[in-house]
Amino acid sequence: MSYNKINNLLGWLCLLIAFGTYVLTLEPSVSFWDCGEFISCAYRLQVSHQPGYPMFAMLGKLFSLLSLGDNTKVPYFTNLGSALASGATVMFLFWTITALAKKILLTRDETPTTPQLISIMGAGLVGALAFAYTDTFWFSAVETIVFALSSLCTAVVFWAILKWDAHADEPGADKWIVLIAYIMGLSIGIHLLNLLTIPAITMVYYLRRYKKPSWKSGLLAFTISIVILGLVQYGIREYTIKIAAYFDLFFVNTLGLGFWSGAISFFLLIVALLVAGIIYSIRNKKPALNLALVCLAFIYFGYGSFAYIPIRASANTDLNNSHPDNAFTLNGYLNRVQYGDNPLLYGPYFDAKVIDQSEGTAMYRKGRNRYEVAGKKPNYVFDHNSIMPRMHSTEGDQDYTQNVQFYKQWLQLADGQRPTFADNMRWMLSWQMYQMYWRYFMWNFVGRYNDLDGQTSTVAIDGNWTSGLFDGGKHLPKSLTSSNLYTPLYALPLIVGLMGMFYHFKQKKGDAIIIALLWFFTGLAIVLYVNQINIQPRERDYSYVGSFYAFAIWIGLGVLAINDFVRRKVNARGAALASVGVCLLAAPVLLARQEWGGHDRSTKTIAHDMAYNFLISCPKNAILFTYGDNDTYSLWYDQEVEGVRPDVRIVCNSLFGMDWYIRQMQRPMNQSAPLPVTMSFDKYKQGTRDVVAYSDAKISGYVDVKDVFDFITSDDSRTKVQYQNGETMNYLPTRNFKMAINPDEIVKNGVISPGQKNMLTKSMEWKYDANYMFKDDLALTDIIAHNNWKRPICFSIGFSPDNMRGLQPYCYKEGFVYHLIPFKADTSLQNQLSKVNSLVMYNNVMNKFKFGNFKHAKYLDPVSRTEFYPFMETTFHDLAQGLIKDGHNDLALNTLHKFDREMPDINPNIDSAHRKLLLAQVAYKLNDKELANRYVKGIDHYLTGQLAYNYALLQNKPEALNTGEVQYQLYVLNGLVDTTKNYQETALHNRFQAQLDDYGNKFAALLNRE
Repeated sequence: MSYNKINNLLGWLCLLIAFGTYVLTLEPSVSFWDCGEFISCAYRLQVSHQPGYPMFAMLGKLFSLLSLGDNTKVPYFTNLGSALASGATVMFLFWTITALAKKILLTRDETPTTPQLISIMGAGLVGALAFAYTDTFWFSAVETIVFALSSLCTAVVFWAILKWDAHADEPGADKWIVLIAYIMGLSIGIHLLNLLTIPAITMVYYLRRYKKPSWKSGLLAFTISIVILGLVQYGIREYTIKIAAYFDLFFVNTLGLGFWSGAISFFLLIVALLVAGIIYSIRNKKPALNLALVCLAFIYFGYGSFAYIPIRASANTDLNNSHPDNAFTLNGYLNRVQYGDNPLLYGPYFDAKVIDQSEGTAMYRKGRNRYEVAGKKPNYVFDHNSIMPRMHSTEGDQDYTQNVQFYKQWLQLADGQRPTFADNMRWMLSWQMYQMYWRYFMWNFVGRYNDLDGQTSTVAIDGNWTSGLFDGGKHLPKSLTSSNLYTPLYALPLIVGLMGMFYHFKQKKGDAIIIALLWFFTGLAIVLYVNQINIQPRERDYSYVGSFYAFAIWIGLGVLAINDFVRRKVNARGAALASVGVCLLAAPVLLARQEWGGHDRSTKTIAHDMAYNFLISCPKNAILFTYGDNDTYSLWYDQEVEGVRPDVRIVCNSLFGMDWYIRQMQRPMNQSAPLPVTMSFDKYKQGTRDVVAYSDAKISGYVDVKDVFDFITSDDSRTKVQYQNGETMNYLPTRNFKMAINPDEIVKNGVISPGQKNMLTKSMEWKYDANYMFKDDLALTDIIAHNNWKRPICFSIGFSPDNMRGLQPYCYKEGFVYHLIPFKADTSLQNQLSKVNSLVMYNNVMNKFKFGNFKHAKYLDPVSRTEFYPFMETTFHDLAQGLIKDGHNDLALNTLHKFDREMPDINPNIDSAHRKLLLAQVAYKLNDKELANRYVKGIDHYLTGQLAYNYALLQNKPEALNTGEVQYQLYVLNGLVDTTKNYQETALHNRFQAQLDDYGNKFAALLNRE
């Protein structure tokens, strides 16, 4: 067989192996985070969050059609699309590695010997399959997320430039450059990560075209590559739409033409200029100009997928983020203005104060017939600035405070101590680079303790990397070492990769520099450019998958490095086979063996079923307020794709402060009527009532919420205050709200059962617990004031209590939601959100809930274990307590047994162990000692493992010990002691007491010092 045939067949074999792996471990339904939104937007061709993913959505729609009308299968097939894209990525990686390995071992037209052929193909197999089984890449390969397709784009363009490199002297070779340009354009409609390959690709072109490269010309070529990257990222992607928006402004506001007339004219002008330029380059025989213009045209062809966004936005789809139906909104949408800007080269420290402010550029919104000025972007001058500011925060008040505290804690800055440039660099190196890149890198190639969020955990091993060689394995908690999430790799993939890297630099320095550029720009360069604030909502390792892809190339070339050493001892064929065999075991086989258990999602449907539980907990025609990604996106999927509870109106609170979103909520959606928001758009449009501040008008007593709402939405000058800058604004005159209650209407509308009528209050009174009313609060107040109890108002259990604005005393659990009910408030309760409407909740939880195969799933992801498992614990505990309070002990016992049947007995962290203790106490109270004893034994097993580990830390690495964590563990252990004593479990009590005494003595000096 020829070299090309073997190369092609083995490349396809890599695809089959990887694709087969991903199919076997594929999540059968929707996953957490963005997946629910992406599937919904693909299935119904809707508009997802910024900057939009039109190409991804259209391809997702194609795969969704494979469900053949069975909507429950839609996520399986969109997930299958990710698996196929990921398998293809592995295939192109194989061909990339073999191309680079061939350049090392052979001259351009040389035929390989059998040992050389074995080494080249072995290198490709080792590197490609190792990458296939890396933690980060595998995670994205089995769910509907953009990073699988984005990785494919990266793999294709880098493979294509190596194809060009191999045929650059042949006629028509530049077709590969044009293909790269087109894929670049298409990739913008998937994710921007692919653009970061431009510097490496440019350097391949430079080294091939310049026969005598030098550092001087190389530096010039590198500079040009950065310019090209900037032109594509800003000139094409950003400024094309920005200039089109201002063309549209002129055509609409000055010439009186319709919306989009100016933007379309500008696009036609670009087409005309490109056509004219290409014709000119052909007629005047300017091949370089021709190639540049043709590539530019093909980038625009690919980028044209974004026409989808305003087309579908204009169709008023259910999910229509930012409603980008005009050029200015589209420009803001593409540039993620909703998320704010992070300073890059110069800006304020986190403790900076604003000392001056000026008006910037005007912001425009679409009016009825013309564009209107929505305000002007403010420019701030700060008193404490730095070059390369790394520590900053532009968040709201609460997030800002949290960010500042975290900066101080991480850098050990005293209160009042101003950060310096040295602190700035320490933060960049220790947090942004180590914590948010190198830690992820080590996960993939060295090993990992577990998959918990290492940003927020106070436990040193959580989310951290380990080789498994020097971590004191015998002292680690058994709950960790027995888990399939403990994946030590003994640093073998890293070692093979480093050997390949050094060998590459030794044998082919130019190509090695190109791979290094690819690794840097898709890794650390992202860290420097994005300049994230400290704690992120989730781990961000998926952003750096291109960097891990680059390192996998060196893992493959590690075969050649080992072969080069071994063949000095044995014959060439034996050395080739031995090096391939060793590296296969040290990288892909080891990775597959260790990582499989932590990536097999084939047996769980938790995201789908938890979303179902939120929706099914709602009364008919409810308004359900959700808070964040994981209690919103999968609900969108369940409703938009599978049609679960189309009568429920989902309101995502993080979007409810946007005028476009409130306006969308005033329209019917699926089978739900518009929200009872009575404000006209002019009352809440951007720039109007963005913030209504509290100003005490000295009003005694409680004021009807309708009167308060009418006051703050009035245009009467008497309802406004004037500020120093001359601006007049509405204000909030009181924070004491009330609403009269008509019991007959409450019962008639089905809010409660007739038997609960005597529990109602005559007047619902609450204190608005904030000094500002933002637009989401204003809209919520409108709903409360004018709903008249016709539609149930519910909050998800993931909803932040701070955003309930004082309504907590009237919120009762009915499953995974709090239902707003005007029962007489019980202010004696310490936790206002533990109240339940017991019989309604019992019916929902026991007869309607689904459990996602929680108990028998092969793998539980972090969100399942640390977010939704706790939701289940608190839901069942509160229900059981509520039933006991209402005199239904038999139903309470049924509740505990249901939890035991459906949920695994696990303790993912100390908080969960504490909650499990509360469940055990309820079981003891209901005389089910068998269940209670089983739970307390499980808690004890977890605690003693954690305490033993912490004691080993105290002896060997005390600086890594978290004293607060130890105190919490001892507190829960003391709870076991007290609980078993109170319920006369003498044997267990004595056992737990002895453990408490033992560990109390071991940690006594430490705790006394604290």
